[in-house]
Amino acid sequence: MSSALTSSIASRFENIVGSAFVQTEANAVADYGVDGLLPSAVVLPENAEQAAEIVKIATREKFAVIPCGARTSLSIGMTPSRYDVALDMTRLQGIAHYDPGDLTISVDAGMRLAELARILAEKNQFLPLVVPFFENATIGGAIASGLDSPLRHFYGTARDFLIGAEFVDGTGALAKSGGRVVKNVTGYDFHKLLTGSLGSLAVITRLNFRTYPVQPSRRGFLASFADEIHALAFIRELAASPLTPTLVEAITPEFAKLFLQEKSPVASLRLDVHAWTVCVGFEGSSEVCERYARDLGRLARMASTQDAISVHDSQFLSLLEILREAPVSMSRAASRSVVLRLATLPERLADLLRALRSFASSSWIPSAALIRSGSIVYFALLPREGDETATKQIAYFCKSVDSLHGQLEFNASVLFCPRVWKSEFDSKAHVPESPDLQRRVKKAFDPNGTFASGRFVGGI
Repeated sequence: MSSALTSSIASRFENIVGSAFVQTEANAVADYGVDGLLPSAVVLPENAEQAAEIVKIATREKFAVIPCGARTSLSIGMTPSRYDVALDMTRLQGIAHYDPGDLTISVDAGMRLAELARILAEKNQFLPLVVPFFENATIGGAIASGLDSPLRHFYGTARDFLIGAEFVDGTGALAKSGGRVVKNVTGYDFHKLLTGSLGSLAVITRLNFRTYPVQPSRRGFLASFADEIHALAFIRELAASPLTPTLVEAITPEFAKLFLQEKSPVASLRLDVHAWTVCVGFEGSSEVCERYARDLGRLARMASTQDAISVHDSQFLSLLEILREAPVSMSRAASRSVVLRLATLPERLADLLRALRSFASSSWIPSAALIRSGSIVYFALLPREGDETATKQIAYFCKSVDSLHGQLEFNASVLFCPRVWKSEFDSKAHVPESPDLQRRVKKAFDPNGTFASGRFVGGI
């Protein structure tokens, strides 16, 4: 967008949202950068109608728009091919509808997750969208980023409790999908496509969720094992049992050394940071929790645990916070961290994990990993400071992971990565089996390519 055009278009934006909510100054737009690309204008609409008018102008003028909230997750994804307007949705913060008795809520996209949690807690309810950047992220940004929660093991991902959405499509039209009630069966579940879309399909303006009651007690169980063989065996035994825990996470010794030592909120638990640790969460009445602790202890002993302890409410919540923020913490553990998210079938998890650790070791790159729900691996590469061979090592690791396709069934994505290495991952990435389908979905929502083009591997 040229400077002359900026002045002309900015005045049209100001006519819609007011001059106080259009920013073109260099210091203002600098806060909205994505991988070094800066927008020419930042616009803050007050409602969905204003957002739609902004999108209509952008579409006519062929401007590239990236919707955003608290901007906590803008670094996720590939570098966009174009970026002219940042559409900041943080002024949309209302509760459109809340029926505690029906366990449903409709909330504007700009409300922060922490504020929504406070409102629900007043009615002894919660939303299991316990995702990274929880204190600052907006509800719309959390959905668009696609980051998942440790509680997915029991409550599922956001797709499972997102029951409806309102959004602006790439033509500037206001659209709806789903509804406000859990048993809504009309229409298609288009709103579920917004999860993990990185703002590339539509501008989310409002979201409808099913909420859940807070249980009387929330506790945890930690079991340490000598190696991943015994740790994963325990997870398999747990999956085959009648128990239904809220979370099941396994952490490598490298992860424990980074995040569970002296300065950790759970340091008093004195975990063995040289062992593999499996974290299990459960909730219910005191009687139910006591039974869980006994049954988990029995399963852990059968799997040859070295040590096992029960964690009560306050300590469990501290541990949950560490696990919730784990992908972000791993991205900050080194100045050039790379954090991958890989999903596979439970029966192939051991093979995938073994291969990843072997590739990292062969590349001479320190690594750490967290295994979620027996099928998701968050794998961090942590190059040493000043290591001039890091770029070559990362390239070798990428090539090695790509060679696994055909041997193992898995899906991989880059969550966090230095900007200078994103092109390396893009060129080495395994193209999805149905890129044409992805492009058709993009075309259906955003026919003119207005939103966040290039944010997915392959330029989608």
